[in-house]
Amino acid sequence: MGSQQIIIIEDDFTLIRFENDGTDVFHAERQIEQGLIQFHFGIKGKAKFVFNQGSYSLDLEDEKSLLLYNPQKELPLQLELAPNSWVISVIISIKKFHALFSTEADYIPFLSDDNRDKKYYTESNISPSMAIVLSQLFHYNLHPSIKNLYYKGKGYELLSLYFNQTEDPNAEQCPFLIDEDNVMKIRKAKDILIANMAEPPGLHELSDQVGLNLKKLKMGFKQIYGDTVYGFLFDYKMDYARKLLDSGSYNVNEVGLKIGYSTGSHFIAAFKKKFSTTPKKYLMSMNQNS
Repeated sequence: MGSQQIIIIEDDFTLIRFENDGTDVFHAERQIEQGLIQFHFGIKGKAKFVFNQGSYSLDLEDEKSLLLYNPQKELPLQLELAPNSWVISVIISIKKFHALFSTEADYIPFLSDDNRDKKYYTESNISPSMAIVLSQLFHYNLHPSIKNLYYKGKGYELLSLYFNQTEDPNAEQCPFLIDEDNVMKIRKAKDILIANMAEPPGLHELSDQVGLNLKKLKMGFKQIYGDTVYGFLFDYKMDYARKLLDSGSYNVNEVGLKIGYSTGSHFIAAFKKKFSTTPKKYLMSMNQNS
């Protein structure tokens, strides 16, 4: 099941979350006006950007980023997102972007006088601090009233980290996430939880499986995903349950069993805690709106 969420942060500054948790390739298209810079971040899986009616393409691998800019022509976004893949894209106008760095323009390669009117392309690695921000953009559980403010702050933070060429790993807010290895271990812990959501491992077992001590696992998980280990899992399970209900293929009891609730009453109570309504009422509202 592929989806895209378009978040308008400001005029000429857009963030797009692409998510494909299905088994088929997800195709997304979006017109990109001339004079806009594109940043694409591969969070997991694989993606491909297609240009000129398929005559040219660029691959985006896991843990990699692409910067695309062509002042001479439009570069429409045509994305092929592989199964089990996530991408975040940031689209910003050259005018707005240049204003951010007007006194430091020489620091940004494609803003230099030599490159100002030239097309620009670069691929680079996603740093540990960028990986944290990207994970937060996917996983933070936010009140609707402050979502745009949060995304705006994270969008600018992501750009600043992207161009922080001499990044000090000690700048990580969490002292346990000073290298890519620790970030990957915590991501692995998250993947283990999701793969075993119906019967998740205990914290001690999880820390043993990923090779992190319990304190580092708990603090690092909070830093990357903005919640405790089981707080994150609860939110994930409820969102997954909502998607199963949306599909129309399962009844309430079946959904509860799939995510690890042996009794319907426990699942109903958990769903109501998350969404302030019962699964049955949620389904009724979906049917009325369809």
